[in-house]
Amino acid sequence: MNTQATRQETQPKVVAVNLNPALDLTGSLSVLEAGTVNLVERGSLHPAGKGVNVARVLAELGAAVTVTGLLGTENQDPFCELFSQYGIEDAFVRVQGASRINVKLVEASGRVSDINFPGVTVSQDDVAAMESKLFELAEQHEVFVIAGSLPAGLSPQVCSDWIKRLKAQGKKVLFDSSNQALKAGLTASPWLVKPNDEELSAWCGKPLETPAELKNVAEALYRQDIANVVVSLGAKGVMWLDESGWLHSQPPVMEVVSTVGAGDTLVAGLCWGYLNQWNKQETLAFATALSALAVTQVGVGVPDAGLLNQTLESVQISNE
Repeated sequence: MNTQATRQETQPKVVAVNLNPALDLTGSLSVLEAGTVNLVERGSLHPAGKGVNVARVLAELGAAVTVTGLLGTENQDPFCELFSQYGIEDAFVRVQGASRINVKLVEASGRVSDINFPGVTVSQDDVAAMESKLFELAEQHEVFVIAGSLPAGLSPQVCSDWIKRLKAQGKKVLFDSSNQALKAGLTASPWLVKPNDEELSAWCGKPLETPAELKNVAEALYRQDIANVVVSLGAKGVMWLDESGWLHSQPPVMEVVSTVGAGDTLVAGLCWGYLNQWNKQETLAFATALSALAVTQVGVGVPDAGLLNQTLESVQISNE
């Protein structure tokens, strides 16, 4: 398998959908102490949101990426610069207001505290324009990654209905969200879902503390006509259920700088494997290695091929 992030003669096409993008303000500090003044040692402000992160990683790997969603006009410039830099086709629907800012405080231990601000409130006209754009893109694309939260004004049911329509058209939809958006989206039976262990616990309404408990709930999702159920477990790896059964990956121990974006990178790696028609084991190993490297940096991005291949060689795959 060639893991080099080289562009192919015919680039595989994908649409990344980020309905509620964000600017991530990330600060690193030794220890966060609540109720007092904390001094940040280093920081960065960059465009993000799950779908935007997925788009960037896929573009770096070599896909022809179109990104869409609902983007506030007041602070769109950093997003436009990112899309231009990575050759991403910008199909965002512009809406009034500013996209949200998420503050992420990363401690030396690797613990991350998220402070997520509200973003724009979209109108029904905005939602209608988004729907029109999405299904216009469906005329020329077969693979969609819908990732992230929903803005105020866009109901989880509407998002679920879009997934159902895309599926009815034969599209492959990879879905990654949380809370009510995740619950509604799962009822639409997307082709692939990627909850983490906490999200899966929230979905079923009880803590899932063992691999067996996680597998039982994931198998219930699989029986709801979800062809691929991928459960991310952080440092404990990834579990993937499809028609061939379970496969588990274990990444090597990494020096953690920030876990922000690791799940989005995993989704991008899974999508890249599908776009290249790799087998399940190749895809899972690659996606796991890519995600493992993501925790060694702030933000997302594809590291050099040598480091990626070195990490890939250390990923363990089993049927457990």
